Amino acid sequence: MYRVKQFWWALCAQVPADVWPVVKSTLTAEQLALFQTMSLSDQRHSLQVFRSLWAAGQTNQDLLVAALLHDVGKAGGQLHLWHRVAIVLLRAFWPGLLERLSRGEAKGWRAGFVIHHRHPELGAMRAQAAGCSSLAVALIRRHQNPPPANPEPSEEDRWLIILQQADGVN
Repeated sequence: MYRVKQFWWALCAQVPADVWPVVKSTLTAEQLALFQTMSLSDQRHSLQVFRSLWAAGQTNQDLLVAALLHDVGKAGGQLHLWHRVAIVLLRAFWPGLLERLSRGEAKGWRAGFVIHHRHPELGAMRAQAAGCSSLAVALIRRHQNPPPANPEPSEEDRWLIILQQADGVN
């Protein structure tokens, strides 16, 4: 049912006008321009992650910037809704095929699979170019990976865990 809702939200995505002042006060002009390259559904999702962190009392600027830009690697128009549906289905029923489709260059009909797979690294590069801090860039780069199993996680790992919980990764 969650995936059905997610599909519907992607079709009907809108970013409410009342959130722009908060976004503009969190991101620099260059980072805001980067945020605006994302699809409406990815913007909406990033805002949900941001709001979840904010509601939990998180005020760390690097964490909040990473929340807004963690999926910016998906921007560019080659990752279509049909790719997203196929990725969810393949991950559930044929992960080996998804892995094969996600390798190589982002060209042709496979581009969306490759971009989805590489979006953390692509997003980190874009965020770095937009002047994000090294912590925000690291969080974007690692947001899909579990933190190392370490009884004493680093500060970066602690922020990563918080971001992933808000993103629903863990």
